[in-house]
Amino acid sequence: MAMDCGGTSGMNSLRRLKGIDHEAVLEVYRQAVLSGASSLYSQQQCQAWAQQAVDGEAVAALRRSLERGFGLVSCSSPTRIEAFGLLDPFDRLALLYCHPRAERQGRASTLLQALEQEARGRGLCRLRTEASFSSQPLLQRHGWQVRWQEELLINGVLFRRFRMEKQLVGGPAILD
Repeated sequence: MAMDCGGTSGMNSLRRLKGIDHEAVLEVYRQAVLSGASSLYSQQQCQAWAQQAVDGEAVAALRRSLERGFGLVSCSSPTRIEAFGLLDPFDRLALLYCHPRAERQGRASTLLQALEQEARGRGLCRLRTEASFSSQPLLQRHGWQVRWQEELLINGVLFRRFRMEKQLVGGPAILD
């Protein structure tokens, strides 16, 4: 699996998330929610969710998570991020988003597998996450199990999501 988007243009080229990528991944997040989630969520829900990546304490929290977590990006060219995933902390899949123009290309699956491999390499035996209705089927296809469903408010709008986890089997870390 390629780990350098710098000079490689492979379909699912991955590299570590860098500070310089934060604006681009926040835009991927926003576009994924506004476009990709629209068939499963109301317009009001999509707007409230997308606002998380725009302003206020929510975007500040996202930025802090991007800084401290272990993230990977999937690129279509050296300068074009199409998808990203983040472990924060290392036992939690915090973010996994794909830009609508790059959906159905295997990017989310490739990111998920690489993040799982990283967690295994760090000696973790389990990953957990809070999954949306749009990400829950993908996670289940990769062996994740729903533990329970919960409700929460995002910008005053009610959402339901799934608490999920996956048991991991050992293996080496993919990146330093």
